[in-house]
Amino acid sequence: MDYYKIGQRIRKFRKAYRLSQEQLAEKVGISTTHMSHIETGNTKLSLPVFVEIAKVLCIQTDELLYDTLQKDKTAIKGELEEILDSCSIQDMHIIEDVIKAVKVSLDKYRDPD
Repeated sequence: MDYYKIGQRIRKFRKAYRLSQEQLAEKVGISTTHMSHIETGNTKLSLPVFVEIAKVLCIQTDELLYDTLQKDKTAIKGELEEILDSCSIQDMHIIEDVIKAVKVSLDKYRDPD
């Protein structure tokens, strides 16, 4: 198990949520020093801490363990449905338009005539 890579993934998600190490450490219930050591791979993190970090960052533990995940279509649809459930009807129309535009661009890219 590559603890450095896991730590770097934690760091990536922490920064994406605009949390400092101190803020994440506080939410997880560990010291800032311990969080720093986790992110740099200088310490092995316990399973409870690992699970709590994923919980606080609202991500699946697999996203921290693996560089890329091969999700099936059903899993992706489920995640999109969760996102859409939190949107207003206006938001959903905008998202629909964006998805259609992206799909048209992808189709053009894949089919060079």
